[in-house]
Amino acid sequence: MQTSAQIKETVREKYAAIALQGKETNQTSCCGSGCCTTEVYTIMNDDYSTLEGYNADADLGLGCGLPTQFAKIKKGDLVIDLGSGAGNDCFVARAETGETGKVIGIDFTPAMIKQARANAEKMGYNNVEFRQGDIEEMPLTSNRADVVVSNCVLNLVPNKHKVFSEIFRVLKPGGHFSISDIVLNGDLPEKWREVAELYAGCISGAIEQEDYLRIIEEAGFVNITLQKEKNIVVPTDILATYLNAEEVKEFKGSDTAIKSITVYAERI
Repeated sequence: MQTSAQIKETVREKYAAIALQGKETNQTSCCGSGCCTTEVYTIMNDDYSTLEGYNADADLGLGCGLPTQFAKIKKGDLVIDLGSGAGNDCFVARAETGETGKVIGIDFTPAMIKQARANAEKMGYNNVEFRQGDIEEMPLTSNRADVVVSNCVLNLVPNKHKVFSEIFRVLKPGGHFSISDIVLNGDLPEKWREVAELYAGCISGAIEQEDYLRIIEEAGFVNITLQKEKNIVVPTDILATYLNAEEVKEFKGSDTAIKSITVYAERI
């Protein structure tokens, strides 16, 4: 089993490569993980194109929900986006918070930060900022944010307790978050836990939904609400990359479900 540091380095390397890929490539893999499929359809992400602030250059097709749509962002809010990638959710959040607010995106992949900054500069946004950093130790002062959003990122973090405690720290009292992420109902095949590629691809880093919600509660959040959930269907040819034919059949016949959830919670 990889250490936390090794997992982070794998994710960093993978997402540096993803930053150079097109959206079409990312949409036909697991969170852009590169495990190619001949079934050309979006596995995890939702369609952003109708949302105000959407910018096609910033959409790498890596999300698993629309957290900004559910985030109750108000004019003038300070919004933090965790794992901001090329800036897609930040630019949608900016449309909500307006010119009087501010959006800060945090990502630990230099290539993503570079791309996001270029997108912001191209659009002339001076109230959207991108910082390189680890969301387990955010480069932000405490009690600062009104809203935190994140899209298909926390499953990549080895220490989920730490990142939710960091979200609690940076939110103001009365602040809240809306986060889309991948969770499980049931157990994944054990061999998947050992595959770093699947960790970077948002699958093997996912945990049980019940455990995920309990971590949020243990971090001190209240009014925890599931805003949206959907099942994720992994195509057979991706399954076959990591499982033999009998294991694929067993997995498909099991009660295990890979799900995308969007969860909301408040800091009091």
